[in-house]
Amino acid sequence: MVDYRDVWVFVEFKKDNIRGISFELLGKAKELAKKLNEKVCVILIGNNISKFKETFSSHGIDKIYLCENPVLGEYLTETYSSILVDLTQKYMPNIILFPATKIGKDLAPRVACTLETGLTADCIDLDIQDGNLVQTRTVYGGNYLADIICSKTKPQMATIRPNVMERSEITTKNQPEIIEFLIDIDPNQLQTKVTEKIETTVSYVKPIDEADIIVSGGRGIGSEENFKIINTLAEVLNAAVGASRAAVEAGWVSKSCQVGQSGTVVCPNIYIACGISGTTQHLVGMKSSKKIIAINKDPNAPIFEVCDYGIVGDYKIIVPMLTEALKKKLSQD
Repeated sequence: MVDYRDVWVFVEFKKDNIRGISFELLGKAKELAKKLNEKVCVILIGNNISKFKETFSSHGIDKIYLCENPVLGEYLTETYSSILVDLTQKYMPNIILFPATKIGKDLAPRVACTLETGLTADCIDLDIQDGNLVQTRTVYGGNYLADIICSKTKPQMATIRPNVMERSEITTKNQPEIIEFLIDIDPNQLQTKVTEKIETTVSYVKPIDEADIIVSGGRGIGSEENFKIINTLAEVLNAAVGASRAAVEAGWVSKSCQVGQSGTVVCPNIYIACGISGTTQHLVGMKSSKKIIAINKDPNAPIFEVCDYGIVGDYKIIVPMLTEALKKKLSQD
């Protein structure tokens, strides 16, 4: 019988930086590995990534699987999945955790399918029961939770939503085992390649899953033109712009701004909800925010049940007043 051991974390990079979700996965991986009495390992795939070995040595990692090659500078499903499948077949991990990001959602299913094992997507919690990975995710629009166990196949695999788990804390530096995985890839033999990258993000707008402050607008904003009021406040606060599903489906803002069950789960220090009623679908995506400020004309809006500060009134009056007051305050500091 094959002995599958250890908990692996696939580390994602963005613009030569480790994405925050990777440290969230690492925190949970250490918890799971302790319960299983197994080792915690990270997988680093990319170009010029050896420099990050030092970072992970400060997080109590036992092993680092390192695959570095100029061809891997740009993510391609073809190359990354092939490497992960080969690594898995050689070293037999018990659990592999992926971020539920665009890359993670693309990569994990390909690997799982090739290995003929199970995969649970968009998990919000993980635990161990009788030696098996219990994978918890929301179902039916966030109204219920389902616990999923894949006990008959290994490795056990899951993608985890950003901003739902505690980050790994820095510990005393150790000396993790470094396992370099060499590959020989001919770029000319690849079926796909990146020819050009086009940035579509407005200059001052931050990604909502990494922002400390988010200003969101919902159906109550009324139009794309009115969203300029939201954008102005966000610019003053150096915040990200968020939106409810209704605002996105109306075409007022980009899908990348959508907060909620079918969008992005966020956990900023401050979340300002303007003209958002607070459906369950939206609350699932932002209720973990440290401080929630709600502005809505309807005093019975569900958003007021979860907010820390609520203002009943017209956002067209309140938000500009708030913007001007913040401009004055921030200019004095």
